Amino acid sequence: MDRLDRPEPELLVHLLIAAAGSGRRMGAAGNKLLLAVAGRPVLAWTLDAVLGCGAISWIGIVGQPVDAEAIAAIVAAARPDRPVQWIVGGETRQDSVRRGLAALPSGAEGVLIHDGARCLVSAELLERCVAAVRAGEAVIAATPVTDTIKVVAERGTISGTSDRSLLWAAQTPQGFPVERLRQAHAQAEAQGWSVTDDAALFERLGWPVRVLSAPPANIKLTTPFDLTIAAAVLANQSQQLPVV
Repeated sequence: MDRLDRPEPELLVHLLIAAAGSGRRMGAAGNKLLLAVAGRPVLAWTLDAVLGCGAISWIGIVGQPVDAEAIAAIVAAARPDRPVQWIVGGETRQDSVRRGLAALPSGAEGVLIHDGARCLVSAELLERCVAAVRAGEAVIAATPVTDTIKVVAERGTISGTSDRSLLWAAQTPQGFPVERLRQAHAQAEAQGWSVTDDAALFERLGWPVRVLSAPPANIKLTTPFDLTIAAAVLANQSQQLPVV
């Protein structure tokens, strides 16, 4: 085959798992990702899902030093077939992602950011996000809002009703070209911007971000009730596995 006829190598996509959060809203004494759901830590299920996506070449787990030993044990039990690196996170999610970006391997071109608390993420959703990043896009997983959304004033009275047809609930994975995301975080640090997800940085800079529809199960485990839902979903999935 002539060199000009050879296909271009596929862009390598890396993934950062945000695992530095607390269990305050969960009512837990420590990191909620270490709580058990269906007999295993939440993070173990998240890591399994990510490892199920063959298009991801490298994984970074961004957490707090107090959880390093417990998370190392979860990684060891997963027996990963690709590099999984521990990264010390910052005081906020934004700081943690910035540190994760700094720790990416040299030459990294595409990255997915995923909340460790979304342990029900599907390999199919991850694959779609990878494909979009490989095409040079910035994308987020999201789901259309189904409730009527009210704008509430300080005194608890309704001041307006949002147009539900325009509203989507942002989720993760969120995927970006690495250098663009690094530029966005550098700009945020210089300007003092504080955001709750990485897509918001692109929005402030006027850079396009495409929405990919996520399946209903891609919930974030925030409250004890969410643990119950996740356990039920995982139990249902195990019943559907083929018998070998």
